[in-house]
Amino acid sequence: MFEQMKARYLILFSGLGMIATMIILIALDVSDTAFDVISQLVLYVLVPGIYFGYYFRKHNTSVWNVLSLNGVKKWLPALIALVLVSIAFSISMFWFQLFMLAPIAPWLVNFMLETLPIPDTPWYIVFTIFSIAILAPVVEEFMFRGVLLKRLIGKTSVWGGVLISSLLFGILHLDVIGAFLFGVVASLLYLLTNNLLLPILLHIINNSLAAAAMFLAPTWPESIAIFDLADIYTKATPNAVILGISAVLMLGAIFWLAHALESRKRPEEKFNHE
Repeated sequence: MFEQMKARYLILFSGLGMIATMIILIALDVSDTAFDVISQLVLYVLVPGIYFGYYFRKHNTSVWNVLSLNGVKKWLPALIALVLVSIAFSISMFWFQLFMLAPIAPWLVNFMLETLPIPDTPWYIVFTIFSIAILAPVVEEFMFRGVLLKRLIGKTSVWGGVLISSLLFGILHLDVIGAFLFGVVASLLYLLTNNLLLPILLHIINNSLAAAAMFLAPTWPESIAIFDLADIYTKATPNAVILGISAVLMLGAIFWLAHALESRKRPEEKFNHE
């Protein structure tokens, strides 16, 4: 299904939609809160709704053709384990990036550690959590693991599609390396199961834990969290240990998924050849 969708139209439509929204909202001089909410609704609801709705209607198919509950229960323990490893890697990798930047660009480190004020309006907090935990994972998986991955595989190769789509996914996130490896895991998971619901659930679990840490326990985990320049050095040992362990586990997970995908393809290729 995703192979028939034009990725360039999705990118163009998303870009034009956001530019038009920004111009209109600036002209109307709306509040910062309204600007943020409306922009997210355009990016995560309006644009993908029109784009994917058009293609699903054009091919007379349902979204449930790419989403399935079959096998989800079996995969849940693996999804949770993958998320925990991914979060550990992302947190420690963020420390490593700051550690490398601190001697040469302390001003940039301070900028990256600056806490953005979050309005305490209850409805805005609820919307933000919903956007982070549900909206973003669903739409981003349809975009990156659906359209971009499948289109890039068709134009390059399986690994070409996995790496390029994951790199684009990483560039759009602050944690570039962590998001890139997360994208590789999500891509292999989708190709292995042919069920987009699994990478969506992986993404939802990951973002839900991130949102919980952000709003419910902003100082957690205190033993490794970096709040200022001094923390980069005083908390170097635990972060370095976690980075080493999580990097090995993350690469191991990628190897495991890639091996499983390759093993699944071999009988299919033999059957097709015969």
